[in-house]
Amino acid sequence: MIVVSAGRKPEATPLSVYVDRSDPHAPVISVGGDLAFTTAGPLRAEIDRALGERPAAIVLDFADLLFIDSTGLSVIVHAWREGQQCGTTLRLRSTPRFLDTILDMTGVAGLLARPLAAPGVERSGTGLPGRPAATA
Repeated sequence: MIVVSAGRKPEATPLSVYVDRSDPHAPVISVGGDLAFTTAGPLRAEIDRALGERPAAIVLDFADLLFIDSTGLSVIVHAWREGQQCGTTLRLRSTPRFLDTILDMTGVAGLLARPLAAPGVERSGTGLPGRPAATA
């Protein structure tokens, strides 16, 4: 049950984005908090910045993700699509169960061509829809 006091909108948890570039071939972008319409810009900017360096892979780590809406989902699709254009593999890591469910229900899981696996397992989206992901 959600309880909202009269006249007050629930506050979103701020988005945190941390980039670990210790491996220049596969930067890790860790995402925490709420990935939503009002917070998605910084993540998209970091993804675009990382793609500009043309790494072999980009890892999106969702261990601390609390919420995602359609705008947040579109950022994941953007990362996959732009990665395909420049030869960069998109990997999702530490996806919470609710994100796995959303990816599956919206068909994005198929787009990423990743097998279903337990939360916390790294997944790759390396091919076209319907093709299996390449193994690393």
